[in-house]
Amino acid sequence: MAEQSILITGCSTGIGYTCALGMKERGWRVFATARNQDDISRLEALGLEAIYLDYTEPQSIKDCAAKVLAANDGKLDVLFNNGAFGQGGAVEDLSTTVLRHQMEANVIGWHDLTCRIIPAMRKQGSGRIIQCSSVLGLVALKWRGAYSASKFAIEALSDTMRLELHGSGVFVSLIEPGPIRSKFQHHAIANFKKTIDVENSPHRETYEQQLASKSGTALNGWEPETPEEARVLSGKGWKPKYRLGPDAVLDKLIHAAESSKPKAHYYVTLPTHVAAFARRTLAGRWFDVFCQKVS
Repeated sequence: MAEQSILITGCSTGIGYTCALGMKERGWRVFATARNQDDISRLEALGLEAIYLDYTEPQSIKDCAAKVLAANDGKLDVLFNNGAFGQGGAVEDLSTTVLRHQMEANVIGWHDLTCRIIPAMRKQGSGRIIQCSSVLGLVALKWRGAYSASKFAIEALSDTMRLELHGSGVFVSLIEPGPIRSKFQHHAIANFKKTIDVENSPHRETYEQQLASKSGTALNGWEPETPEEARVLSGKGWKPKYRLGPDAVLDKLIHAAESSKPKAHYYVTLPTHVAAFARRTLAGRWFDVFCQKVS
């Protein structure tokens, strides 16, 4: 069988890093993106074909798609949209600039890259588009409105694409992780502090309590993990309650990319299964009670 190719975005750390190495270990040709030159060099040293990509820079999206297709004879088997960031804060505290940036990075950029890859997949008569969504694309929780809005949008766009691409040989899957061991929360807290006016917010007291509770615990020494490292850490129960390693997402990516019958949705972590069940079974009022409790 000819070598298969995959483009994975957001590979500096966390899910993207582990998945890029995991797919390479399985014999895939992996194109891995990052925004920082040091991260690009580190990925190249690991044998990955690293490319600069920033979802908020249209030119970088155009260049990335062109480079991948040119390097692979105009073909690509799988696109895994993964790179994203979390914007915290109550909806009323989000400036239009902050909300626009969240949507640009987590939705518009994904859409742009995807639409540049679809023609190649249509031409070859096959392909997989895999989107890393979130449990927050299934339920909306307090203080996460911007991020939830971006993931709800990805859910809708992806489900629609799957219907529209039916019969083309291109299939669209969504992976929906809950809490995953990574630096995501650390970066989200740093971004929150830069973009939300805590001092003048009606939610100031709640914000301060939440920040105090997370102080010094967001990183816990987590570094980019190879698939083997991730499985060892997860297997020994090192993780906090309910938090799985990035290897859990890798397992779903492998199925979505390699199975002859990929699923439309892949739930990862117990909280995602619980949230999905609650959304299906609870009436509106009781669903609000559930979301209040778990926020």
